[in-house]
Amino acid sequence: MKERYAPDILNCLANLSSDEVFTSPELANRMLDLLPQELFRSPKTRFLDPCSKSGVFLREIAKRLLAGLEEQMPDLQQRIDHIMTKQVFGIACTDLTAEMSRRTLYCSKQANGEYSVSTAFHDGHGNLLYERCHHTWNVQGRCEHCGASKGEYLRTDSRETYAYPFIHKSIKEIFYKDMQFDVIIGNPPYQLNVGVEKENYAIAIYHKFVQQAKKLNPRYLCMIIPARWYAGGRGLDEFRDEMLHDEYIKTILDYPNSTDCFPGVDLAGGVCIFLREATQKHKEVRIVSYKGNEMTSEMDRPLLEKGLNTLVRHNKAITILRKVQLYKESTFDSVVGPQTPFGFVSSFRDFKEKPFLNSIKYYTYGFTGYVSLDQVKKNQQWIKPHKVYISKAYGERGDFPYLFLGKPFYGEPNSCCSQTYLVVGPFENKNICENVMTYISTKFFRCMVMLKKNAQDNMSYVFGCVPMQDFSHPWTDEMLYKKYGLDKDEIAFIESMIRPME
Repeated sequence: MKERYAPDILNCLANLSSDEVFTSPELANRMLDLLPQELFRSPKTRFLDPCSKSGVFLREIAKRLLAGLEEQMPDLQQRIDHIMTKQVFGIACTDLTAEMSRRTLYCSKQANGEYSVSTAFHDGHGNLLYERCHHTWNVQGRCEHCGASKGEYLRTDSRETYAYPFIHKSIKEIFYKDMQFDVIIGNPPYQLNVGVEKENYAIAIYHKFVQQAKKLNPRYLCMIIPARWYAGGRGLDEFRDEMLHDEYIKTILDYPNSTDCFPGVDLAGGVCIFLREATQKHKEVRIVSYKGNEMTSEMDRPLLEKGLNTLVRHNKAITILRKVQLYKESTFDSVVGPQTPFGFVSSFRDFKEKPFLNSIKYYTYGFTGYVSLDQVKKNQQWIKPHKVYISKAYGERGDFPYLFLGKPFYGEPNSCCSQTYLVVGPFENKNICENVMTYISTKFFRCMVMLKKNAQDNMSYVFGCVPMQDFSHPWTDEMLYKKYGLDKDEIAFIESMIRPME
């Protein structure tokens, strides 16, 4: 007899957006596997998903508890009722996700419905709650809790406000009593569109769920979030510092390609899963890197390497970084200017196609033109010297090897550029600029950039691990490998990650 195929509907859900990404059962179980499994054999362990969208975490937790408590509670219905009423709790993100989550967990639209797996609830919400919240606006027109803009999210009762309860209310306000949880686990919303500067301008919001969860002091906290906090991300400096100095973080699973976790969802910088264990401090964190479902490296190391204020993503790069740091050289970020170096935004088009009297050559994406000195609003002192230009933004998707940077080009005297490019320099003459460009073009240079670069933009900080060199002569990878004493495995890592710059 042919076996019937019964697909899991939670594997088939399309994501609402890149802001709210659904978790597959496989990924949820990958996260649950990080927890001590004895938690699922105790009738006292209490779990919370503070940002339930499909209910997948709570369902998979309930399945594990059903198996783990079987000997202690042989009666199936008694076991189900105990788990549903005493051990699994959820806070939904919206009205829609509340209904989805209840159907997933209770097999019924209402927890006390005719077809609910539990017979112990007296109301339809059960322990999976959602109550519409409102933003609290400050004088600047921003929500005090999440940063949403009043113009974008001041809505009528017929429209979703996206004022997520977990970060807008206390646990006591949500559950109408103080609650203590042993495990908080989930996949929070990632960002909130605030419509500033441009229509799709968004701010990160996932860190607020992490910070709120920490305040509840669970024994274990496990979440999957974007990994841009490692080194960048607008508004994440405080969160990054907090995470990198958190002695209770035990494990980080790193996925540079977000589609390895969420097929079809391309998040710049990838995603990570972290486990925080509040009962024990950890001098070193187990950092595991993945490509697809394959583990590519595993290492116990500090979250912060000496002299850095960011997390180095790649385990195999740590020994390279430590060898470079032994030289105690200044770093290349000292010669990289800020974004919009001359005050011209990329959309600026008020330039001439041909040179005119006292004109200045102007570089922007796809065009070369000429401007007058009075049009240059910033850093006029960089116009006359020799310099190097390099693209401010450069990104690639898919498998390594990557370039990581666009090809640099010479910035002759009497030239400037739009925010499309960064200025490197200035330098004394063209020969030095050409030698600088040979260095930028090496795989070694771009590997050191990779340690801090996890998004398209090349702000000056991404060059903070790149050592300065003597630019009286050109550089090659072979010269740099020899200088820093890199072994064959370290060289092989660089060669596998970075492709030649033609």
